[in-house]
Amino acid sequence: MLENQKQAEVLWPRLVANKLFRKTSGSHAFVADFPAADDDDDIVFGTEADGGGGCSPDADASRCVKRARPHERNKTLKYKLFASTWNVGGVAPPDGLDLSDWLDGGDDDGPYDMYVLGFQEVVPLRARNVLGADKKRVGMRWIELIRAALNRSHSQRSRGGGGGKQKVHPVRDGCGGELGREYRCVVSKQMVGILLTVWVRSDLRRFIRRPSVSCVGCGVMGCLGNKGGVSVRFWLHDTSFCFVCCHLASGGREGDEAHRNADATEILSRTTFPRGHALNLPLPQNILDHDRVILLGDLNYRISLPEAKTRLLVERQDWKTLLENDQLRAEVCRGGAFQGWSEGPIGFSPTYKYHPNSDAYYGCATAARGRNKRRAPAWCDRVLWRGAGLAQTRYDRCESRLSDHRPVRAVFAVEVDAPGDLNSLRSFFMSERFDRDQMLLRKDDVNSARFGDTL
Repeated sequence: MLENQKQAEVLWPRLVANKLFRKTSGSHAFVADFPAADDDDDIVFGTEADGGGGCSPDADASRCVKRARPHERNKTLKYKLFASTWNVGGVAPPDGLDLSDWLDGGDDDGPYDMYVLGFQEVVPLRARNVLGADKKRVGMRWIELIRAALNRSHSQRSRGGGGGKQKVHPVRDGCGGELGREYRCVVSKQMVGILLTVWVRSDLRRFIRRPSVSCVGCGVMGCLGNKGGVSVRFWLHDTSFCFVCCHLASGGREGDEAHRNADATEILSRTTFPRGHALNLPLPQNILDHDRVILLGDLNYRISLPEAKTRLLVERQDWKTLLENDQLRAEVCRGGAFQGWSEGPIGFSPTYKYHPNSDAYYGCATAARGRNKRRAPAWCDRVLWRGAGLAQTRYDRCESRLSDHRPVRAVFAVEVDAPGDLNSLRSFFMSERFDRDQMLLRKDDVNSARFGDTL
């Protein structure tokens, strides 16, 4: 207790400053498996007219000039994106945990091209964790389990002879090589118990540009970060993506939804990304400025019905009546914090609140225990999206019993604008510096990559 009080006293000035100036996290502190093309994207190296030889990363800046993308006909590529949210309830992943069933290796059309995975409560929301204790270890453990599961599924599919259909787009590695089936981490960011991690097929890595992150805390005192949102953004080809992982205010009493609405509004308004330009156009700074946006997480919205009636309707699987009283659906229809967002049809049972390692909801007759809180079942865990070029093809839940929440999964068909000749992008996206960094990264262990953390 004394240790926590001392930590709070030391951190108090910082917390007040963060709140007063609405400070968000540094935009370049995150985990990544590879260096992403950044400011060099729009640089053209010296030509023969300059005296030849090109422009090295250490050369005089005057020899490097900005250029626009060569005029060429664009085309639309179609990718498959897997997005999922999981509140793991502060339970550290046990040794040997296999995430393959949750992550799902793909469908008959082949594996997914991109995974967007959001966690909540990767560490217990105790004062020691919220006030700055080391939280990275558990987050890194989840990342390594994800890596193992994704690439194990890839290996099994490869050994299986590739019985699925041809992929919907013929993207190769930019140099005429074979498709890269392994997955690499584009960016991972943790804020207290919220972790957001994005993975792509390795052959897509060279087309990822300008990754950055932003964190907004909405928890204790409005700024500690035990609740809030972690956002990541990047460009894939010529299309900007933004993914947001949220953990909003809890509470099942009447009026508690107003706190959740306030948290959502604050996250959407305070999240900002660095200024800059790509393809001679200003980079989007806010969440809603991006071309494709997906928001997921434990949004904590409940069902506005008496507990007994809610449980009866769940037992009858009367999703229609329950959804008519779902607080999030009501907020979307009202045009409030989530105006303009879309969600697919829900055809699965509420994902909260279960007894861990059980299929029984808290408070049910067969599972009630002494002082356990009675929490009516609810669809707390959701996946929303906005923007053209996103079509949801699947929305379901996974039956992992690790925590008191069930993971929720969504699959999207995503349209992405890209140049007509993808092979020409190597000279456009990859500078000498990128090649050099990539060579160095092969020699380093991935754990030496940057891992930023905020309160």
